[in-house]
Amino acid sequence: MISESLLLEFGANKLNLKKGENLFYAGDMPKYFFQIAEGELKMNNFNDEGKEFIQGIFTAGMSFGEPPLFIGKPYPANAEALTDAWVYALPKGVFFDLLRKNPDVNLALSVTLSQRLYFKSIMASEISSQDAEHRIIKLIDYFKEIVGLTPNEHYKVLLTRQQIADLTGLRVETVIRAIKNLEKKDLLKITAGKIFR
Repeated sequence: MISESLLLEFGANKLNLKKGENLFYAGDMPKYFFQIAEGELKMNNFNDEGKEFIQGIFTAGMSFGEPPLFIGKPYPANAEALTDAWVYALPKGVFFDLLRKNPDVNLALSVTLSQRLYFKSIMASEISSQDAEHRIIKLIDYFKEIVGLTPNEHYKVLLTRQQIADLTGLRVETVIRAIKNLEKKDLLKITAGKIFR
């Protein structure tokens, strides 16, 4: 979202994370703006029984964890590397200075945060009231839209069945059954174990 050159101009550090390593934990106070240079991270929580719920998956070029940074509240979720990753870290005060001096970046960040809020509101509605197949289709269609594809274009789902379960609040077994049913209904295709819509 923010160009590498601008991040470096404002003094961002590049942090290296190994797969499975946490950048921060729920309850930590935010001190930095983070943007992924390489790799993937997820933000997650666990319920009382230890079931993981993924709040979001973030890839190269994406930022994450901004709302708590803006409002000075602790992180509500953990940030964990899904792969080995490099992440830019820019101190909070310097990040705010960057936004003041670059209104175009400020606008782009507003759009990004609005997209995430939109996704959260859709998924909250889906999780509370819709069946498994409907939840899965909504999730896939959201990711398809994020990458800029039209409804008629084919999209290869990059999420694992476990990640789909964790993003929709379903059990992985339910996701597997639902995906098979969606394929029978011609709403998805499965080729060599990969899901396409």
